[in-house]
Amino acid sequence: MTMRLSLQHLCFFLIVAILVLLPFVNDSRTLIILLTQIFIFGILAMSYDILLGYTGIVSFGHAMFFGLGAYTTAVMLKQMEPTLATFLLSIVVGMLLAGFISFLVGLLTLRLKSHFFAMLTLSFSGLFLVVAEKWRSVTYGNDGFTFRAPEMFRDRMTFYFIVLACLVVIFIALYRFVHSPTGRILIAVRENEQRTKSLGYNTLYYKVIASIVAGTVASLAGSLYAVSLRFVNTSVMTMDITLDALLMTIIGGVGTLVGPLLGSAVIEYAQHALSGLARDYPIFERWIIFFGILYILAVIFFPKGIIGSLRLMFWKWRLKHKDKNQTSVVPSQEKERFE
Repeated sequence: MTMRLSLQHLCFFLIVAILVLLPFVNDSRTLIILLTQIFIFGILAMSYDILLGYTGIVSFGHAMFFGLGAYTTAVMLKQMEPTLATFLLSIVVGMLLAGFISFLVGLLTLRLKSHFFAMLTLSFSGLFLVVAEKWRSVTYGNDGFTFRAPEMFRDRMTFYFIVLACLVVIFIALYRFVHSPTGRILIAVRENEQRTKSLGYNTLYYKVIASIVAGTVASLAGSLYAVSLRFVNTSVMTMDITLDALLMTIIGGVGTLVGPLLGSAVIEYAQHALSGLARDYPIFERWIIFFGILYILAVIFFPKGIIGSLRLMFWKWRLKHKDKNQTSVVPSQEKERFE
């Protein structure tokens, strides 16, 4: 067990080191922006994995927390002095708002089951989207607005390292969370909620905790996303954001944390590559169709996600290897016994 964990830690630090050194090896502006977007949506996908992968909750309203963070940061940077202190304060305020709203929404919706819960979260998300569209004095509606970011963020490489640092911190925090006693209870709720209740646990209490954690982390992703664009409009609260988080989690592998990061990389790179091909080949102008085909193929051939499928292949290989060892040992033992 210790060796396995040490190997995981070694891989983690190796990947982080590669990502830190990569901009010094290849300082392409396009690559830096693409990786930054992968990190941001990786944070969003990990937050969704807390709900779907570790608690078994399918939410269609996750975009409202992402949008809350984006609008909070954008409005504060526009109305106040665009300094680093204002940016950090906007992140804190956005996460507090998202935590409070996720607490209220969780209390109102998590008593419901399966599709009833999913549809009610979609209704709440639609309500926040309407507020963002109609409150034009603050949000400027569908037109959106631009704002100034802190001076240090003008250098894309600096912002890259800040987002990477946020990703590493959030990954470690969520990893500790899902491996804590609370995280184990969430997994028990996912596997069999009725039996978990029979053991004396208040499952609603733990599901609300998962909702709060997921909402606050999604708010952080929204704040970083808004600053990366220096622009925000109501698209940050649309269903597309929730679907992206859902598909990143499913394609990468639910209940793994690493899977959503890998799913984010696959989807963001696929979007970038297909839209780039559209400039040279007219057939790719409708690249969203090919993107949909990619989703279908991924679900068909990797039903457990990329990480889940790799784990299954590893365990099958290990089981097969173990069976071979047993069959090779038994005849020799039988031979010694008869001799």
